Amino acid sequence: MTGRRSLDDDGGPYVRPLIAGLAAAMVLTLFAPRADAGLFDPQTFTLDNGMEVVVVPDHRAPVVVHMVWYRVGAADEPKGKSGIAHFLEHLMFKGTEKIPPGEFSRIVAANGGRDNAFTSQDYTAYFQVVAKDRLPLMMEMEADRMVNLRLDAESVATERQVILEERRQRTDATPQGQFGEQVQATFYLSHPYSEPIIGWEEEIGSLTREDALAFYEQFYAPNNAILVVAGDITAEELKPLAEKHYGVLPANEALERPTLPHEPPHRAARRITDSDPRVAEPSWQRQYIADSANWGEPDNVIALQVLGDILGGGSTSRLYRALVVEQGIAASAGAWYSGVNRGPGAFGLYATPARGADIEDLERAVDAEIRRVIEDGVTQEELDRARTVLLAEAVYMRDSLSQGARVFGSSLVAGLTVEDVESWPDRLRAVTVDDVVRAARANFRPEASVTAILSPENPS
Repeated sequence: MTGRRSLDDDGGPYVRPLIAGLAAAMVLTLFAPRADAGLFDPQTFTLDNGMEVVVVPDHRAPVVVHMVWYRVGAADEPKGKSGIAHFLEHLMFKGTEKIPPGEFSRIVAANGGRDNAFTSQDYTAYFQVVAKDRLPLMMEMEADRMVNLRLDAESVATERQVILEERRQRTDATPQGQFGEQVQATFYLSHPYSEPIIGWEEEIGSLTREDALAFYEQFYAPNNAILVVAGDITAEELKPLAEKHYGVLPANEALERPTLPHEPPHRAARRITDSDPRVAEPSWQRQYIADSANWGEPDNVIALQVLGDILGGGSTSRLYRALVVEQGIAASAGAWYSGVNRGPGAFGLYATPARGADIEDLERAVDAEIRRVIEDGVTQEELDRARTVLLAEAVYMRDSLSQGARVFGSSLVAGLTVEDVESWPDRLRAVTVDDVVRAARANFRPEASVTAILSPENPS
């Protein structure tokens, strides 16, 4: 895995606004329309050893995306072993008895494909994009390393240094990365989402071969994995291949995914500030602990998606119009919502002050917009516009061959079902103005928030 990048290791919640467009797109399509609407039309089956299989047919080109999602991520790590899930993701490229170290990706490339992997708080996933006739080879190799990983002390030590350097480049080398870790750690009181996916530097340095193998043997098994294949194939075609390569693997009968700790009630608003001469412009952000698919009130998830678009979905959103266009005190402003996960959700607001504007005035203006939603609600026109945008973006995502695979993989590892995914448009259409306002009032609680300000220099 040397030189690869874990795509979902984004450096923490502070930098999430920088990729808000991409993150929002993922959230918008984490629930796809019903099968009879013809958006993804998934086909499913389960192997005898417990491995779930989802097929997303797309016959526009003779290409497939082959993904294996493990129900294990950074939130499942033993205390004091932060980064072990991401570390193992790297080590999975170190070889088996059949495939020497470094050969996995070379073989994929030699067959005209590309591959990578990524780790999040809730999952670890591996994928290859190849021509359809190369799929059996990809399945054979992925099944092999699911149960036959071989690690030696030298390769583990080398990869540990690679990850430490990755951390230095992506986190320690930037004030935003460093600050983001501190914000994330402040945001949660006891939940493991407070730990950085890449791990704390001191703990990464102490990870051993034995730590990696113990984590691997505990969690890497077919009954803790989901196979998702999207592209020019049907379930009828895939099933014999899945049975041949994955169905013969033994289930881990002792498998037990850790129960995530309950996040206690937040009773006091928190603030975190920092300054650094490398910062060009000050930035402001606030995050609220929010309802999610598995925490709080799951029925509020879709209403919060709608609220995110109304408040921060581009140049027509409330925050942009009020702060940038009308008052001229912000250069940018927006919102994001993350709610498809195993633990608490998060609703974020962010803004960058216009040149010469006071960041305290900026914060007061954001607070005023939040009060407007809570006290005066939203309009039917705003709801209709947001709903249209969300449905349209879900449809447009069909143009990406891999999007369907990512939608179902990330949803299922979070504990949702295929039907949850398929029923999203119907539930979106059923959302009312009252639902949006009720979700805002339930989630915009000052005591459940963290406000973060990063400045160019210490205030005088």
